[in-house]
Amino acid sequence: MTREIRIGNKMVGDGHPAYIIAEAGINHNGDLDSAKKLIDAAKHAGVDAVKFQKRTPELCVPPEQRGQMRETPWGYITYLEYRYKTEFGEKEYKEIERYCKEIGIDWFVSVWDEEAVNFMEKFNPICYKIPSASLTDHKLLKQLRATGRPLILSTGMSTMEQITESVNLIGQDNLALTHATSTYPCDPHELNLRMIETLRKTFTCPIGYSGHEVGLVTSAVAVGLGACMVERHITLDRALWGSDQAASVEPAGFEKLVKYIRVTEMSVGDGVKRVYDSELPSQKKLRRV
Repeated sequence: MTREIRIGNKMVGDGHPAYIIAEAGINHNGDLDSAKKLIDAAKHAGVDAVKFQKRTPELCVPPEQRGQMRETPWGYITYLEYRYKTEFGEKEYKEIERYCKEIGIDWFVSVWDEEAVNFMEKFNPICYKIPSASLTDHKLLKQLRATGRPLILSTGMSTMEQITESVNLIGQDNLALTHATSTYPCDPHELNLRMIETLRKTFTCPIGYSGHEVGLVTSAVAVGLGACMVERHITLDRALWGSDQAASVEPAGFEKLVKYIRVTEMSVGDGVKRVYDSELPSQKKLRRV
């Protein structure tokens, strides 16, 4: 069975270049100009797609958290108000769609609730990302499967039993899974990259990696371990305000990340031992027998 899916005009899976996603998320802090700068940085780095997040705050924020007060760039406001400040509406997403087409980069979103799916359907997205927090939201999973679009399901904060149950619910056709640890930033001891191998042995769909660590090398290692997709958060400045900024990669770092991944892909090979033509001069010069 071929372990691959099509996202936009690209095939993703074994035997194909790793599909690299720059997760802009809400690192724009509700500012459209910042969002465009993130798109520009993603394009310049050479990624395959840039991703945002779409929520309906009154559905996604638990009732007990809505009234909690916090310091924000917009003042001392409730958590629910803060969530609305960082949420883009139709006007902003129309401009994101226009701008991405203009500069030639694919885009899509993580959807956190049913209304967010209904909202995004008008944009005819190339796929949907299901965040780790929503892996056990079976109603949302069923709605997303009904769209017929490719799905990327992140597996952070989930047991193998929960992952298996959700995969069985939506099926493995037109599905990719990404290994993740939902800590921002994530300590290297908890990355557990060998879970990529475990997921590959357990499921027949493409397996990727969604990283929240500090640094770049481990994301390239994930590709060496079989990840056919890599998602990392992108930010204009890790010192900016926001919960995801510290676990994000700045533009110059993202350029390096893409290069590391491409070099890793060239380096892993096929596991078949051979003598390369480039070795023959050394063989002739150094081998006694």
